This record gives sequence, structure tokens and C-alpha cells, in this order.
Amino acid sequence: MVNPVDALLVLTALLAVTLGVGAFARWRQGRPQRHTPNEVVDPHRLGAERLGDTATILQFSTELCSRCPGVHRTLATLAEDRDGVVHLDVDLTHRPDIAKHFNVMQTPTTLILDRDGAIQTRFGGIPSRDVVDLELTRLSAGTARD
Repeated sequence: MVNPVDALLVLTALLAVTLGVGAFARWRQGRPQRHTPNEVVDPHRLGAERLGDTATILQFSTELCSRCPGVHRTLATLAEDRDGVVHLDVDLTHRPDIAKHFNVMQTPTTLILDRDGAIQTRFGGIPSRDVVDLELTRLSAGTARD
């Protein structure tokens, strides 16, 4: 027979661990994760003609994602406001091959690519407009120096 006090302690410990993991996952959402540029993205695989001359904002969405349309508007506006920046929105609903290749576990997921198509930054969840803007500024400055 299980002692009720021991059972309560185990349940309390499990609840604390669950809350801690949840808080950590929430804290990471929308924060940029730097990538080592070791893969060059082919725009034709994504159904696009080309990448941006300075940078490309690559958004992964699904039909059922309620946050994706708002993120799409924000990212499209950021791209329109900058020369040489292209916004691509790829619907993964019927493209599990792309979701698996880019390890997309949630939508929206956003990748910032440099002018060569190398992944520079990754955002899971809703990216902050200001942080995306800073990333684009960083890539624009690198392009201006070349």
C-alpha cells in the first residue's frame, strides 16, 4: 500500500518538473537561435524562383496554424521595407518532406537566410519584429562590406 504522504510528494515533484520544462519551452519560443551556415537552401525546392539579394525570410506555416497569418503579415512587411529582402511562406500541410528536412516541430517556424541561402537564424513560434529587424540589419551590413 502506498503511503498518501509519499504519493503527494511524488505528485508535487512531477508537477514542479512539468512546470519547469513548460516554462523553459515558453521562454525559448520566439528567441533567435544562431545557426552555423552549413546548408544552402535551394529556392526551387520550396517552390520559389529565387532568394533575396541581401537576405530571405523563410516562414514555415500550416493550414491550421492560427498564428501564422499574423506572422506572415509582419514578416512580409519587414521584407517589403528593405531592398534585397524576400519573404517566402511555405505551407507544410502537404509537404512533410520539407518539415522533416528542416526539423520543423511547430508552426510558425522562421529561418533567416543570408544572400547565399545559408541559414543564419532560426525562430520557433512567433518571432519578435524587432529581433527579426536586427537580424536583417546584421545581414545587410555584411552585404554592404563585401
